[in-house]
Amino acid sequence: MSNALILDAVRTPRRTRARGGGTLAELSPAELLAVVLRELTARGLPDDLVEDVIVGVSTSVGEQGGNVGRVALMLAGWSDAVPAGVTSRLCCSGLDALSAGAAQIVSGGADLIVAAGVESMSRVPMLADQPAFAIDPAVGEATGFVSIGVSADATAIRAGISRADLDAYGLRSQQRASAAPAWESVVSVTTPSGAVLTHDEGARSDTTLESVAALAPLFADDPLWERVERWLSLTSGDDRGRHTVGTAPQFADAAAAVVLASVAWAEEHDQKPRGQILGWAQAAVRSPGLEATVPASQKALARAGLKASDLSIVEVNESFAVTPLLLARELGLPLDIVNPSGGAIAVGHPLGASGGILVANALDQLRRNGGGYGLVTIPAALGLATAVVIEAFA
Repeated sequence: MSNALILDAVRTPRRTRARGGGTLAELSPAELLAVVLRELTARGLPDDLVEDVIVGVSTSVGEQGGNVGRVALMLAGWSDAVPAGVTSRLCCSGLDALSAGAAQIVSGGADLIVAAGVESMSRVPMLADQPAFAIDPAVGEATGFVSIGVSADATAIRAGISRADLDAYGLRSQQRASAAPAWESVVSVTTPSGAVLTHDEGARSDTTLESVAALAPLFADDPLWERVERWLSLTSGDDRGRHTVGTAPQFADAAAAVVLASVAWAEEHDQKPRGQILGWAQAAVRSPGLEATVPASQKALARAGLKASDLSIVEVNESFAVTPLLLARELGLPLDIVNPSGGAIAVGHPLGASGGILVANALDQLRRNGGGYGLVTIPAALGLATAVVIEAFA
């Protein structure tokens, strides 16, 4: 069996969705994904040798439906012989594309794969596909589905994480994202109107703890708390108002792509890898909890033959502030290595693209520090999560 090497990782900046559409709303999802595919060929990737392109998309409908990956290849001018497909595990979709590509490499089924992800939340809003669990009360009750914000509040209650803890983390995300250095993996995007986006947007450097603490709770009055009480055995007396807009992920638009190869292919084509994938795992907990990043991470680390103490960087999607705080506590991680350059609270969570973005960020940060091991994990609705363990080479 062959290790799954990471030859390259590129991503667009994240642009948080704004009223009337943000900068990247000018581009369709396929056009947005084509930007990173063109960048890969500009960096020397022989597209005609790529054996498959696997694209993570959370909301696969409308402009993101109909195999947006294959459309993006055509728009990017890639060889007609390159196939593409879409995978979806809600917010985990980008990491699932990566693990699916790594599985092909490790099994010997392929030697060169591109794992990508895209989401234009300006053009295809979350739940635009009208899933039955969101629109059919009977299915919603059978699955325990609630707004992921309510899931986050319920998880914080069960974990004993206070509003003050969450507010402090929300401030940290804004501060860290505002001070983040330039990302090696980011490629600039020029829109049809001539606007040029070169970096993640949305971080508010003027945020204070007082301003975050003054924000009103988002989900305290959600009518589906009754369902949460039934599914997670919470009581109606629990303090529900824990997350606010200051501790919630921003909706965003972005695309990302990671090139995976076998050792034999890299050696034959004289390619110097940036790193490798050491392990991955999917996990689930009782819906609507958001705790599944913990067992997913533990499984992925075990499969990689590593312990949490071996990690230098952890990129956990800030699917509300409770997620990184809970993971750090349960894995015994020093908070300094968790999202050291901020995250989705400050600069956005573009669903299907987030997996590739967090992997690219982890690689960039590890390389600046001389290499090492990193963990990337994302939770999703219905109690799901995916985790991937990587090693970055110096």
